[in-house]
Amino acid sequence: MTLNEIIISPFTDFSFMRRALAGCVALATGCAPIGVLLVLRRMSLMGDALSHAVLPGAAIGFILGGFALPWLAGGGVVAGLLVAILAGLASRFTDLSEDANFAGFYLVALALGVLLVSKWGSNVDLIHLLFGSVLAVDDVSLLLVTAISGFTLAWLALNYRGLVLECVDPGYLQASGARGTRFHLGFVALTVLNLVAGFQAMGTLMAVGLMMLPAATSRLWTDTLPGMIFAAWITGLIASLVGLMLSYHFSLPSGPAIVLVAGLCYLISLLMAPRGWHGRWRARRHLEQ
Repeated sequence: MTLNEIIISPFTDFSFMRRALAGCVALATGCAPIGVLLVLRRMSLMGDALSHAVLPGAAIGFILGGFALPWLAGGGVVAGLLVAILAGLASRFTDLSEDANFAGFYLVALALGVLLVSKWGSNVDLIHLLFGSVLAVDDVSLLLVTAISGFTLAWLALNYRGLVLECVDPGYLQASGARGTRFHLGFVALTVLNLVAGFQAMGTLMAVGLMMLPAATSRLWTDTLPGMIFAAWITGLIASLVGLMLSYHFSLPSGPAIVLVAGLCYLISLLMAPRGWHGRWRARRHLEQ
């Protein structure tokens, strides 16, 4: 089998493969900066919680409108934002930390979503909502993912300085008279939007994988924020391309294949990256000498 048959032919011969690749590129572009900022803010588990939180909204949308995109996406956005708001309010008015409240609400949301789909749908519907299908992305879903990715980049460009300050030094931001709340709420809303975009292609359980694994990988290779965002984006693109090719040639489910390739990049980085095991070992050996 030639290199052309392995890499080029699947995308030149089949339109669904081209749409899947375009959707993954758009998704990786929007998710890369969001995932990196979640890692830097020590909010990685919040992304996982919100990815599960969209399920009951998507389930209600499915019950009302089937797999129609406006119902699924609209329900997912409403449910994700509602869980984020409730977790924030619970953290403000109780002694529980924000991550504990997110864990509590996302478990309730996940159980509710599974219950709704199991009661009014079928096992096939539940698997589709949980794991999605990148190869079944249609033109409308592709436009949605692209629009959310573009909006994410535009919002981050306009609010980059305030968002970074709110991330690294919220005390200074408050002392300077700026209000960090709008940056935090805007960032949470962007996270929900990108998870909903990922949900259209990869399901609720897989959507967070393309957001967090490339971001965690990039943290092991570079210290600068632009470098981390670029490295996360490249990792997402590589995982998408290789995962789609594995899915095509070996008849594997596309979403899990992409996430597993991203996970392999992460595991290799844990061993070989400058901030991974090998880098730490070399630094410690240098100090001993």
